[in-house]
Amino acid sequence: MKKLVHLFLLVVLITACKNEPKQDTKITEEVNQEEITTSIYPESITKVFDAHGGINKWQKMQTLSFSVVKPTGNEVITENLKTRAELIDTPTYTQGFDGETLWINEKNGKEYKGKPKFYKGLMFYFYAMPFVFGDDGISYTETEPLIFEGKTYPGILISYEAGVGESSNDQYKIFYDPETGHMQWLGYTVTFGKAEGSPDFHFIRYNNWQTVNGLVVPKSIDWYNYKDNLPTEKRNTVEFSDVSFSKEAPEASLFAKPESAKVVE
Repeated sequence: MKKLVHLFLLVVLITACKNEPKQDTKITEEVNQEEITTSIYPESITKVFDAHGGINKWQKMQTLSFSVVKPTGNEVITENLKTRAELIDTPTYTQGFDGETLWINEKNGKEYKGKPKFYKGLMFYFYAMPFVFGDDGISYTETEPLIFEGKTYPGILISYEAGVGESSNDQYKIFYDPETGHMQWLGYTVTFGKAEGSPDFHFIRYNNWQTVNGLVVPKSIDWYNYKDNLPTEKRNTVEFSDVSFSKEAPEASLFAKPESAKVVE
C-alpha cells in the first residue's frame, strides 16, 4: 500500500512539473533589451522620453508622416525614421532626399526660391522632439533652468560630436516640466553654413500635445521672440495634422528623384 502511495505522489509531482508554465524567453529578451536601450541615456532625458511614450517605442517605428498646416496649402512630410530619407510635398513643389541625393521638383511652372539644404529635415526635427535627441553622437549636460511666467523648467543642454549631422555645431536646450516630465521649451542655435557655433538661442514652446500610437507628439508649437537668450512673447503658431506612425518602412521608391526634378548640389 505504501508503495502505491509513493508511486501516486511521484506521478503527481512529475505532472505538476510538466504543467508548470515556462517563462516566455521572448518577453524576457524584450524586457532586457528595453533595459539596455534605456540605460544608455542620462536620467533627466530618460524622464522626458518616458513622459512622451518611451524611446524604445519610438525606436520601433520606421515611418512618420504628418502635415504642416499652412494657409496656402498643407505641407505633407513623410520620413523614414531609420535612414532619414524624406519627402516634402507642397502645392507648389516637392522636395525629396533618398539618403544620398537631394532634389526639387517644381510644380505648375513656379520657380522654387527656398533653401532646400537648410530646409531638409528641419520641420521633421522640430516635430519629432524630444525623440530625435535619442540619436547617436549626442552628449547631454545639465544647464540652468528656464524661468518663465513664474514657473521653473529644468534644462538639458544637447550638443553633438564633430561631423554628426549637417550642423554639428548646433546646440539645443530642452526645458521640461519637473512634475510631468513633458518637454515644454526648446532653445536652439542656428549655425547652418557657418564654421563656428552661435551664442544666440531661439525659442519654441511645446505645450500642446497629442497621443498617436502611444507616442506623445506636438499638435502645435509656438515660436517666441527672444532677448538675452530668453523667450519674451509669442510670435506665431505652427499647427500639425494627419499624424501617423508605422512599424513598416516606407517604400524606397517614394523618395526616388523623378526625371523632371532638379538635383540640389
